[in-house]
Amino acid sequence: MTRKCCAIYTTGFVCAHLLTVGIALVIEITLTEKSQVFESWKNPPPSYLEYYFFNVTNPEVFMAGGKASVKQIGPYTYRVHRPRENVTFLENGTKVYALNPKTFVFVPEKSVGDPQVDIVRTVNIPFVTIMNELNSYSFLLRSVFAMYINSLDIKLFMTRTVHEVLWGFKDPLLTKLHSMKPEVDEYFGLMWKNNGTHDGEFVFHTGEQNYLDYGKIDTWNGMREMSWWSSNQSNMINGTDGTVFHPLINRNELLYIFAADFCRSIHLAYVEDVEVKGIQAYRFAPPSDVLMSPKNNPTNAGFCVPAGDCLGTGVHKVSVCREGAPIVVSFPHFYQADRAYINAIDGLNPNKEEHETYFDLQPMTGVPIRACKRAQLNMILKRVAGFPKTKNITETIFPIMFVNEMATIDDEPAAQMRSLVYIVVNNKIRYIKYTEVGMCKTVALMYSMECIMLKFQ
Repeated sequence: MTRKCCAIYTTGFVCAHLLTVGIALVIEITLTEKSQVFESWKNPPPSYLEYYFFNVTNPEVFMAGGKASVKQIGPYTYRVHRPRENVTFLENGTKVYALNPKTFVFVPEKSVGDPQVDIVRTVNIPFVTIMNELNSYSFLLRSVFAMYINSLDIKLFMTRTVHEVLWGFKDPLLTKLHSMKPEVDEYFGLMWKNNGTHDGEFVFHTGEQNYLDYGKIDTWNGMREMSWWSSNQSNMINGTDGTVFHPLINRNELLYIFAADFCRSIHLAYVEDVEVKGIQAYRFAPPSDVLMSPKNNPTNAGFCVPAGDCLGTGVHKVSVCREGAPIVVSFPHFYQADRAYINAIDGLNPNKEEHETYFDLQPMTGVPIRACKRAQLNMILKRVAGFPKTKNITETIFPIMFVNEMATIDDEPAAQMRSLVYIVVNNKIRYIKYTEVGMCKTVALMYSMECIMLKFQ
């Protein structure tokens, strides 16, 4: 009788507290104006974006057929502000529309030098892009354009300031083309026209109907799926934008984010438990199969465009969403990539600590406590008929630069988070994933067994 009473009372107590905590989380962790998280979602704290460049030290050797050597320079650090603008609730508050413009402010104390003074030698991206485009033309037309471009003595590598490479400069080749085709922009920069602009129009689920949908992207630029890739699965827009995740995370699930830099969705898997500012968190990171060759992961075949035109493990061609430019993205220093890409260039040293993308998430709330998002930009270099400068080069995927975006919870919200976790833990409330109230039966059984063991002791 005593055991039965113990089980009954414990069941009622635990389920009541679990439901209280669960309901509170569902109410507070939603994208609604009355929730605690809405203001921080609308006006998030700034993050820091570090730019690193691969300075080419032996261009003549590479042009003659040898192996290129690069030296990493950086970081050049910018503080990034991403306020949500034009926030509009849709469909009775179950979805929310927002723009997310970015502004960049240089932070000299976190940088190695002055980007307007420091010089970098890198691939002449406009020249390589135009050569790649001409490669698809007829022999006659390609020959005419090649003769004209060769007469301009454009080199395969360019030397520019870091600021010019990032934020733009008037390119001589593009200027010539602009005079013939006014729609061609005569300026080029990796971040040209990106300061103060947004990545598109997003509609997010608020999480009011289902906490598992909290922050998930419903549409991007009016689309629920992309059209660039060669399979329905590859074209899916899955998960959040990486700034929020649903509450009550467990170690066994896969989390999804839409990575605009990669023009695709990627999944994250649990790696390990970590501690950040006294807060216990789960680290999630992209597993190796995300950029694995279709030979080893057939689900990635849909990212081969045209179908069957696939690269190796660790690299992802994004020409289809970059106006045809021969651009490939990867993790920094070809981390998790085939050794062939790493060995093709001297000066690359991939390692997990410096080059892995990861998110440290407080599992009860899903709040990112710390995050590092890292991505590398590369160019496909090929020999192109009609361009003597390319006749001896070794065809390769050439690294240009990589970015490291970092954000860590501030001290004040970290203290608030520690207090919340302390209250929950010290009331012996263990969170569970709420898919139905009937899950309390499992918890009741666990606590009943605990009471029985105590009675026998």
